[in-house]
Amino acid sequence: MDPEGSRIQDDPDVKVMMAGSTLRKVKSRSWKKQRHFRLLEDGLTIWYKSRWAGKCHSTFSVSELETVREGHQSEVLLSIAEEFPADLCFTLVFHGRQGNLDLVAESPEEARAWIQGVRKLIHKAQTMDEKERLDQWVWDWFQKADKNKDGKMNFKEVRKLLKMMNVDMNEEHAFYLFTMADKSESGSLEIEEFVHFYKILTQRDEVWKVFQDYSGDGERLMLEELENFLRIEQHEGEQIAQHAQELIDRYEPSETAKKQSAMSLDGFQKYLCSQEGSIFKPEHRGLYQDMSQPLSHYFISSSHNTYLLENQLRGQSSLEAYIQALKRGCRCVEVDSWDGSDGEPVVYHGHTLTSKILFRDIISTLKEYAFKASDFPVILSLENHCGVEQQTVMAQHLSQILGDTLLTTLLDGQIPQQLPSPQELKGKILLKAKKIGGLENCLDETLTDEVSDEEEMANGDAESPSAEDPPAEGLNNKKSKSKLSRELSDLVLYCKSVHFHGFEYSRVHSKCYEMSSFSESKAKRLAKEAGRDFVQYNTRQLSRIYPSGLRTDSSNYNPQDMWIVGCQIVALNFQTAGLEMDLNDGLFRQNGSCGYVLKPDFMRDGNTQFSPEKPEERQGHRPLRLSIQVLSGQQLPKVNQKEGSIVDPLVRVEIYGVPQDQAKEETSHINNNGFNPVWNETLNFVIHTPELALVRFVVEDYDKASRNDFIGQFTLPFTCIQAGYRHIHLLSKDGTAIPPSSVFVNISISELT
Repeated sequence: MDPEGSRIQDDPDVKVMMAGSTLRKVKSRSWKKQRHFRLLEDGLTIWYKSRWAGKCHSTFSVSELETVREGHQSEVLLSIAEEFPADLCFTLVFHGRQGNLDLVAESPEEARAWIQGVRKLIHKAQTMDEKERLDQWVWDWFQKADKNKDGKMNFKEVRKLLKMMNVDMNEEHAFYLFTMADKSESGSLEIEEFVHFYKILTQRDEVWKVFQDYSGDGERLMLEELENFLRIEQHEGEQIAQHAQELIDRYEPSETAKKQSAMSLDGFQKYLCSQEGSIFKPEHRGLYQDMSQPLSHYFISSSHNTYLLENQLRGQSSLEAYIQALKRGCRCVEVDSWDGSDGEPVVYHGHTLTSKILFRDIISTLKEYAFKASDFPVILSLENHCGVEQQTVMAQHLSQILGDTLLTTLLDGQIPQQLPSPQELKGKILLKAKKIGGLENCLDETLTDEVSDEEEMANGDAESPSAEDPPAEGLNNKKSKSKLSRELSDLVLYCKSVHFHGFEYSRVHSKCYEMSSFSESKAKRLAKEAGRDFVQYNTRQLSRIYPSGLRTDSSNYNPQDMWIVGCQIVALNFQTAGLEMDLNDGLFRQNGSCGYVLKPDFMRDGNTQFSPEKPEERQGHRPLRLSIQVLSGQQLPKVNQKEGSIVDPLVRVEIYGVPQDQAKEETSHINNNGFNPVWNETLNFVIHTPELALVRFVVEDYDKASRNDFIGQFTLPFTCIQAGYRHIHLLSKDGTAIPPSSVFVNISISELT
C-alpha cells in the first residue's frame, strides 16, 4: 500500500526533488551555506544536510508548509538580490510561527522544479480526505519503524514502534495483536498487515458501546436508528431524516450498507471523527453574523507592536511579522514610526535595540497581504514619533502605495452620527492617528497644526486617581505640543486618537470617530470601578487596549478581561504563543475567521445596564449548566522525545468569561498511555453569561515533581459548542493542527433550574 499512489512520484518536478539538489540556505547577507536537499520516498518528507557535517541531518514534512514564494519575496532574499537573480530564489513558508526557509538554486530550471514540485505536494497534502490522511499517518509510522528498510516489520520493531506511538502495552498483549495481524505467519508484518495491526490497535470500545446502544443487530445502524441517535444524543432538531441520509452518503465506506441506507461501525466512527462530529458548530465556521452594524459593535482581532517577531528589547523587526499577523486574521496592526537618517521614516521599538525597517516597506506588505485572509477593513494604528517633514513623507507613501485601498473620504460625505460598518468598509484600510481638529472643521484652514503629545502616555497608568476626574487646570499647558503634518492629519477619518477624559465627559462631548488607547492596567481599573459605564461607552466609540510597557518579554494579558466590558481593539503580541493567543484564536475562529465578531445584543444597546461584575441584573439573564463527560483521548503527541518515555495525560477544562464564570476542572491522569487513554469522568460548570464565555480544553502530561507539560489545546466560544458525542481536534502550542490527536467527549447543555 502506498497512500500517495504512483501518480505524484511520477511527476517530473517531484522526480527532480527525489533525485536531490544542492541548494544554498540563506539566513542573512553573510550566512549562505550549501545544503543537500531531497524529497524522501514517502513523497512527504523533505530531508537536508550539510555536505560536510557527519551524520547530522534535518527533516520536515510537506504538511508543515503553507506556501512557496518565488523570487526575492523575503527580507533576506531581497538583501542579497544583487548577488543572486530572482529566478534562482524561492522561500518556503511554514504554518504557525516557524521561521521561513530561504533557498537559492544553482539553475533557474532547478528552482522552477522545486517551486512547482513543492506546490503540487502541498496541494496533495491539503486535499487528502480523512481516510487518506490516516493512511498517510500509518504509512509514516511504518517508514519510521522499518529500521532496516526491508518493507517488513518484525516483532522487535513493532515493540519499538508502539513506544514511539505513545503506547505502553504488556508483551503478551502486543504479541497477541501481532500474531492476529500476521496473516501470512511469516513472523513479520508487511505494510497491509501492519495497517490491519493498526486497525486492531485503534479499535475504540467507547465508540462501539454507543453504536451498540442504538443498533438493533449490533452490526449496523439502520436509517431510523441513526435518526434516533441524532435526535437523542446529538440534540438535533430539524430535518433529521435528511441529515441521517446525508451522513450515510458522506461517511459510510461500504457500498452494501449504503444501498440499505445503513451505517456500519466504520462509517459511524468516521462521522464522529469528521468536522461534523467535531465540537465546533459547522454553521458558525463560515460568515454567519450581521456585518452591517457600526464598527463599535464588533470585537476586532488586533495586534500590538506588529513589527516584532520576538521580544520588545532586542528582537528582530520584520515584515514577516505583519504577514503572519494578517494571515491569522488580524484586522488592526500597529506601526511605531521614527525619523530615519535619510529622510525615510523607519519602524522599530523606540529607544531599544530592536532592528529597523522602512515604513514604506511595511505599507507595501500591508497592501499585498491585508485582504488575503479577510475582506473586512484593516485599521493601521500609527504611533507617530516623526517630525513634520517625515510625517508628510509617510502621508505620501500611504497615498501612493495604498491608492484607493486607503480610505481618504467620508463614505457619503456626511459627518457620521455613528461609525460605518465592516460591510461598508470592505477592502479598505483606515488610518488611526492624531488629527488637527475634527471632521466637522475639515474645511477650516485657520486651525493650528499643534496637538498635545502622546495620548498613550497621557492615558498611561499615572492618570488622576478617579477615572471620572477631568484633568486639573493648568495640566494641559505643561504637556508638550507636537506639530502635525496637515497631509497626514487629513488621512485620518473614522479613527481619530484622542486623550480620554472620563466616561461622563465622553457622554456629553465625544464624537463617535474619536477613540482612546488604554494600557491594560488602566483598562482593568476602569472595568472594575465602572464596568457598566465602560460597556456603554464602547457601544458608540472604539477603545484600544495595549499591553503594559513592563512586558518586555512580549508576554500578553488576558484579553477576556477587556472583551467583557466591550472593548473592541484588544491588542496582543501575536508573536507570543500561549493561553492569551489561544483565547484570541478561539474567539475569532468563528464567523469565517474574518477578524470581526459581533458583540452580544446587550453590549450594543447604548442604554445597556449590563455590568460584568453583576451579570444577573441584566434583563434576559439565563444561566446555563454545562456538563462535559471526558471519555477518551486518541493518539496524543509525545512531549518528551526520550526513547521509552510515554505521557501520563489529563484533561482540564477552563472557562473564561465574566468574573463569576471563571472556572477550571480537571480529570485525573492516566498512567503511561498517550495512545488511547480512557477517563470517563464528568466535569460540571454553571455559566451565567454564556454569550461572553470561552471554553478551553487543555491536555497535559502529568508530572508530580514539576509543572505538567503541555500536550495540546482547543479553545472555542461557548455559543459555538455542539452538544452530544463530539471530538475535539487538538492544536499545538503554536495553534497549528496536530492530526490525528483528539479528545472524545459527550457534552450536554441545559437550563439551570
